[in-house]
Amino acid sequence: MSFFPSSPSEISAFISKGLSDVEVEERRAEFGPNLLEEKKRKPAWRLFLEQFQDFMIVILMVAALISGVAGEWTDTIIILVIIILNAILGFVQEYRAEKAMESLKKMSEVQANLIRNGKNVQVKSEELVPGDLVRLEAGNMIPADIQLLEGFSIQMDEASLTGESVPVEKSGLKNQIIESPKVESANHLFKGTLVTNGRGIGMVIATGMQTQLGKIADLLQEERPKTPLQERMKRFGKIISYLVLLICLLIFGFGILRGEEPIPLLLLSVSLAVAAIPEALPALITIALSLGAARLAKKEALIRKLPAVESLGSITYICTDKTGTLTKNQMTVMQTASAEIAHITSNYSNIDLAMALNHDIKPDEDGDLQGEATELALVNWVRGNLGEEDYQFIQKLFPRFDEIPFDSERKRMSTLHESDGKIILLCKGAMESILDACTPNAEKDEFLSKSNEWAANGQRVLAFAGKILDQKPEKISADFLEKDLDFFGICGMIDPPREEAVLAIQECKTAGIHPVMITGDHPETAKAIAKEVGILESGQKILTGKEFAQLSDEQFEQEVEHISVYARVTPDQKIRIVKALQKRGHYVAMTGDGVNDAPSLRSSTIGVAMGITGTDVSKEAAHMILLDDNFATIVRAIREGRRIFDNIRKFVKYIMTCNGAEIWTIVVAPLLGLPIPLLPIHILWINLVTDGLPALALAGERAEKNIMRRPPRPPRQSLFADGVGVHIIWVGLLMAGVTIFSQFWAIRHGWHWQTMVFTVLAFSQLGHVLAVRSEQTFLYEQGFKSNSPLLLSVFATMLIQLAVIYLPFFNSVFHTQALTLEELAFCFGMGLIVFHAVELEKFIKRKRKSG
Repeated sequence: MSFFPSSPSEISAFISKGLSDVEVEERRAEFGPNLLEEKKRKPAWRLFLEQFQDFMIVILMVAALISGVAGEWTDTIIILVIIILNAILGFVQEYRAEKAMESLKKMSEVQANLIRNGKNVQVKSEELVPGDLVRLEAGNMIPADIQLLEGFSIQMDEASLTGESVPVEKSGLKNQIIESPKVESANHLFKGTLVTNGRGIGMVIATGMQTQLGKIADLLQEERPKTPLQERMKRFGKIISYLVLLICLLIFGFGILRGEEPIPLLLLSVSLAVAAIPEALPALITIALSLGAARLAKKEALIRKLPAVESLGSITYICTDKTGTLTKNQMTVMQTASAEIAHITSNYSNIDLAMALNHDIKPDEDGDLQGEATELALVNWVRGNLGEEDYQFIQKLFPRFDEIPFDSERKRMSTLHESDGKIILLCKGAMESILDACTPNAEKDEFLSKSNEWAANGQRVLAFAGKILDQKPEKISADFLEKDLDFFGICGMIDPPREEAVLAIQECKTAGIHPVMITGDHPETAKAIAKEVGILESGQKILTGKEFAQLSDEQFEQEVEHISVYARVTPDQKIRIVKALQKRGHYVAMTGDGVNDAPSLRSSTIGVAMGITGTDVSKEAAHMILLDDNFATIVRAIREGRRIFDNIRKFVKYIMTCNGAEIWTIVVAPLLGLPIPLLPIHILWINLVTDGLPALALAGERAEKNIMRRPPRPPRQSLFADGVGVHIIWVGLLMAGVTIFSQFWAIRHGWHWQTMVFTVLAFSQLGHVLAVRSEQTFLYEQGFKSNSPLLLSVFATMLIQLAVIYLPFFNSVFHTQALTLEELAFCFGMGLIVFHAVELEKFIKRKRKSG
């Protein structure tokens, strides 16, 4: 049974109403949701088991086996418990990260505009069923396989399906519904392809896995790439692994030469290797980036590609559109000027007709007008000047039968209308573009002067023209029709700047980020707005599209850092801007909302699409989507990106310092003639406790006070630059020195030296985590409550450590002994040395900076 209308008359009747709700439910039950089957996700049990495949976990399992063979069943059980706890932690982290990314993905689902029950509605693409009528326009991504019934200058980018980058023209077919078309069909549009030009109405003929894209769905499954930071940490981990294994071999060999028992030495060496290698770092980095992306989403910035989170901190240039991003996107017509020319109709001026008819404004279900801000301003002007009744009369008197859509090359839009046998072409667009299409006009210089004057006052100027045709044209094309036009006049409109954009631009400049405005407006309009928001300052240049075209790539690269405003530029010139800045070593954020912006968004460091006005194409190409289309949101995202990267550096500094201290303690103590200071179970316990909650809590640390008063981080800067590497070495040595001194002092006084060494090292690391919360602000200035999760994790860890010391059950498990009050006070005092040393480092840095 066919679900589609079978005759031309049925198809024509169906176009006006679409499917009913009952029909939609019946077909959804028959065909299911319009989704591609994704590669099967790993079940939870498999995710858990994969945690045991890590090389370091394998070493721990070997250690547990050796302990069991040696009769140390307590150590065996504890090591196995720690292995399982690590596996649970890793599983929870991966599972939560995956769920977080799934929820972010849902926020960017494609919407489809349909006709159902005779009304225009918008639904998620997955809700489409065969037979649905879809309204299409330039910028839409095709949500299912569709037969085009009516098409006006439709062109498609089918590169995702065929690999061909040249746009393909499509035409409507109303005579019959072809349910199984070939890919090269001129009447069909396929899921995943893009409308690059025109508009139309089509009928869904296949959904989900029955689409052409569904048949090759397996080819679309791609692994999520690791971020550059994760790759750097992976390489660093390998180097550390080899070094630590070498140290462990040396310790084992040295211990054998000293006459130590081989089994305890082997266990100690293996435990030291696991303690020293920062196996928790990759998981912590992933969590920090995922949490950062979720936090950015709450601030109206949706991250589509996880590496963008860490890249935000390096942005040096923001190339932004003007309309709607720097301005409110609430255009208002301020004034008009008409040319002296015979009127098409005696009741209305030519410019009133053009403003009332040349647009794509349509009422929604509630009767409110919807459409692009500029066209809404034109319609509202006509309705305000002529009245609603006259506006509706003009619509009925001159119905539109065809159009030549706007494109960025021509910078014009034309519509064709018929009334009483009279065929009228109306055209609107940029001043220069309209004049190029007009017959010579004596008033040209006067209107150019007026246009420049209005533009200098910050108004956007649109020009209008048209002509009466002898008959309906056989060919609808710009080359054929947009010539020998009569000039009608101009209108000036204004889109006021957003108040928050002015403050955001000032914040950018303070943070060493260069804001650049790119607009299709007249240079004088662009100049006025750029000055008002603070982008254009003395010594900086404005470049027009025509001037740009005359520059070679080499010439432009020399000038690009001195240009703050680009006016009347084309989409391919936006790519040149990105590439030139990147060649100069800059990280570039580029905004865009149109189909033709996709290449520049894709090639920039951070492509930023508009969530409200942006096309599906631009959103697919972007790294980040602004849910509120606001420039200030970009700056907030950069601030958040800097905070996230700072916090990643903090827990890298913390973990590596602690691991280094453990290595130095184990290596140096025997060299000084002291017993091996810690048991394997002690090292494993310290590593689990200190690399767990305290390190993770650092990811939620607030931003540094000067975070937007410092220059961007150099893109290729090492994670260990700016003193991080030096800090890891000297604080690690200090922590080890404090621990070894505690061992020496406790042995000399006959105290419970091994339990004290265990406790001093744990307390030193907790003191360290409180000190590294900020690189320059003292803890008392930050306040203990400014990161409550960290404070709670430190307090909880201290309680657990005390339980290990004083509870009889843990005494037997960890081979600890209850400390006297004097011994415990000594441990607390020694544990504070590292904290005060790091705070002293901040004091010295401040003195040097002020000096």
